[in-house]
Amino acid sequence: MRLQYPIPTLCRLFGVSRSGFYDWKNRQPSQRSQQEARLEVEILAAHKRTRQSYGAERLQEDLAAHGVQVGVHRIKRIRKKLGLRCKQKRKFKATTNSNHALEVADNLLNQDFRIDRPSAVWLSDITYIYTNKGWLYLAAHRDMYTGEIVGYAMGSRLTMVLVMESLRRAYHNKKLSKGLIHHSDRGSQYCSKEYRSILERLETKSSMSVKGNCYDNAP
Repeated sequence: MRLQYPIPTLCRLFGVSRSGFYDWKNRQPSQRSQQEARLEVEILAAHKRTRQSYGAERLQEDLAAHGVQVGVHRIKRIRKKLGLRCKQKRKFKATTNSNHALEVADNLLNQDFRIDRPSAVWLSDITYIYTNKGWLYLAAHRDMYTGEIVGYAMGSRLTMVLVMESLRRAYHNKKLSKGLIHHSDRGSQYCSKEYRSILERLETKSSMSVKGNCYDNAP
């Protein structure tokens, strides 16, 4: 307000001395204030670095690993001041149900991933993606030799139709080699009679991972 009113008048109204005002005006920020500002920057950087998923205790460990020593209570106070919150963990969605009585194919690959040509082995799997419209499931087929996604399909329901649509698109996108191996996990979608019959009509060999062994389908 000193640009609108005389300093003596303001000092008199606020009950401070002119010398005290000028001393405050020219005083450098305290060491704690400077440290506080630096910590705010460090904590904000750590919050982004950890994908907004760490609480105060884990943030303290991350900061220490980057050479910043600060107490947990101070981290909590600064996080509250900056309005930093952890992201909510999303509920895990299971994509594989191997507890069924359907026929299971042998593991033809047996973790031998040395392929010498395209369309010799297609891998297939299902995952899930959280969107603004909720969870969407993604089924895909991947050529092991080229690494290309040759077909995929998305939907809100985890059904056999989803993997059938992915296979249909892969079939129309790529020319099948005779004796193509189709490798997947033991999910009920892949073990269903309808899906297996499609593979037979395409003269494709079905191969499935051993139960509970993620390395069988690692690629």
